[in-house]
Amino acid sequence: MKVIETDCLAKIFGNKRVLDNVSMSVENGEILGLLGPSGAGKTTLIKILTGQIKSDGGKARIFDKNCNKLTDEFYSDIGVVMDNSGLYGRLNCYDNLKLFAKIFNVDKSYIDEVLERVELTDAKKTSADKLSKGMKGRLILARAILHKPKLLFLDEPTDGLDPATTERIHKLIFELKENGTTILLTTHDMYEATKLCDNVALLNEGRIIEYGEPLSICRKHNYDNSINILLSDGVEVTLKNIRENSEIIKEYFDNNRVVSIHSSEPNLETVFINLTGRSLV
Repeated sequence: MKVIETDCLAKIFGNKRVLDNVSMSVENGEILGLLGPSGAGKTTLIKILTGQIKSDGGKARIFDKNCNKLTDEFYSDIGVVMDNSGLYGRLNCYDNLKLFAKIFNVDKSYIDEVLERVELTDAKKTSADKLSKGMKGRLILARAILHKPKLLFLDEPTDGLDPATTERIHKLIFELKENGTTILLTTHDMYEATKLCDNVALLNEGRIIEYGEPLSICRKHNYDNSINILLSDGVEVTLKNIRENSEIIKEYFDNNRVVSIHSSEPNLETVFINLTGRSLV
């Protein structure tokens, strides 16, 4: 079942075409990553899909509902993590979630479970404005999943966070996927996209320039098609990935000379730079 579907979606601000004929689909239980630099159109796309702004052309549907005509009932099925967190600084973690539990008619007994999932149990009585940036990020995520949404929008959820906090959030994202949540994730971090996403859309100046499974995209753009070998004497050898070189590689292994061996496919960031001449950051 397609949870998200867009067809030739367009959005214009003034004289700038922020989204230009964006077509994509997200299946139930899939994690789709939108990968691109600031200004590529990622956040605008999320705002259209969540009904915060209207599109200027094409179609966008979630759960087969027109995103330009969403009703209040729709929001019980989605969770959103955006830059504008919406946390109440004077309220502690528990009371922040208690407020949203009331809005979404969620049993208060579930709050402690959610706080445990985001590892904030010990901070449940700490006011939001006294939390570190990483802890605030986890509280925002807790708020977004409190009502068990079927679809979750994550707009750069780990931006600026330390590696340990990022790893905690990645773990929770995988848990949500395993429980059937569909996730649309925006990021400019190619490692995060490769690790988390079933498919990615590379977005540049409002257009999707490449789409598919992360490693498949990297293999597709492996024009060099070579093998890099570090030998035990410190010599680095680069060989074309062809049958004629198999005996050479076998000889290195037979003589226990191989320290490391890598194929030459680029990462997503290199693919993006090769296609656009721009960095993802």
